[in-house]
Amino acid sequence: MHDPKTHQEHPLANILINVLIPVLVLSYLSKDPALQEQLGKDAKPWHIGPLKAMLVAIALPFGYGVWHFIKTRKANFFSGLGLFSVLLTGGLTLYLWNKDGSVKEHAGLLFGLKEAMIPLVLGVAIFLSRRSATPLLNVFLYNDSLFDIPKIEKRVEEHDNQPGYEKLLDQANAMFAGSFFLSSALNLVMALWFFKGFDRSATDALEVYNGIIGKLTGWGFAIIGIPLLAIMFLILKRLMGGLSALTGLKDDEILLPR
Repeated sequence: MHDPKTHQEHPLANILINVLIPVLVLSYLSKDPALQEQLGKDAKPWHIGPLKAMLVAIALPFGYGVWHFIKTRKANFFSGLGLFSVLLTGGLTLYLWNKDGSVKEHAGLLFGLKEAMIPLVLGVAIFLSRRSATPLLNVFLYNDSLFDIPKIEKRVEEHDNQPGYEKLLDQANAMFAGSFFLSSALNLVMALWFFKGFDRSATDALEVYNGIIGKLTGWGFAIIGIPLLAIMFLILKRLMGGLSALTGLKDDEILLPR
């Protein structure tokens, strides 16, 4: 039984605070007021400069993750992963920004490797865990908050389909790991694409850098996040179809009532 009082993260709030608002902050608040005046342009009240804009953009998901932990008193894997990613972004940015307002060489490659690292590590961990006592597939997808696993495994045993059951889960695990490998590759390619032609020594290099990070965050959600959700849906459908064939159970018998 699930505790009805258990706090659930609202998907819209998650997207707003971790993706959309930071993108807007980096895109519209990064201009340096002094530089705008130097270039003969009007400095707007919301132009707070590249460093402050980056700090605000990082503080939003960081603060949300800390708030979620304090409120629930539980370590949420995805919140923790988001916090780790935010800290990496901030640390890498501080390293890449020079005191003279320029950006270090190969910023696109380094940031792309940072973006590729987390899904790559997750993919490897998921793939290697397939033979362990607790495969990560069971943590993310095939778990007892969604599937009626005792009923499924009892029916598998009755039909003497254990080898087929293990093969089905192994294939789903491999597909799930593959989706993270795809995300890793796409993250690297996209970072290199957006940083293409970036003038690291330009007067407004830091502002442009923030704008690129904003684009990477926003387009990454659209170009990478949505397809990965579609792949996850296909894995679930394939898993349910395989379980149904192995057990003779219908979809509403395989899944727990919502």
